[in-house]
Amino acid sequence: MNTRGLGSQLKDSIPVGELSCQSGAYGLQDTLRTGFTSVKNELLPCHPLELSEKNFQANEEKTNFSTLRNIQGIHAPLKLQMEYKAVKQVQRLPFLQSSNIALDTLRGNDECIGFEDILNDPSQSEVMGEPHVMLEHSLGLW
Repeated sequence: MNTRGLGSQLKDSIPVGELSCQSGAYGLQDTLRTGFTSVKNELLPCHPLELSEKNFQANEEKTNFSTLRNIQGIHAPLKLQMEYKAVKQVQRLPFLQSSNIALDTLRGNDECIGFEDILNDPSQSEVMGEPHVMLEHSLGLW
C-alpha cells in the first residue's frame, strides 16, 4: 500500500473551521503586523525528521544541561540558564533585527557558519515596517 499518498490525503483533509487567524480591532486579521496567513504552518509535518529538526536546539540543550548536572552538580546548568535568560532579554528595538551575538557566543556558535548566516540578510527582510507603529505595538500603546 502506498502510505505516502495516504499521509498526504490525511494531512490535506483539515477542516477550514479549525484554522485560526489573529484578529485586530475590527475582527479582521491585521496583516501589517502579523503578516499573511499561512496554512503551511498549521499542517502536520511532512517528514518524520521534521519535528526532530525543529526541536534539535532544545533537545541538545537538555542533553548538555543534564550531562553538566551529572558531572558538576546543579549549580552549573542553573548558572548557564541564568546567563542565557539574561542575554536573551537584551534586544534592539522591535523594528531592528538583532544578531544575538552574545547568545551565540555562550552557546559556542559564534565561530560556526550556518544556513541562517548566509540566507538571513536583514536588508532582504520582509518584517521591516514603520518604526513608531511597531514600537507602540510592542509597548501596548496601540
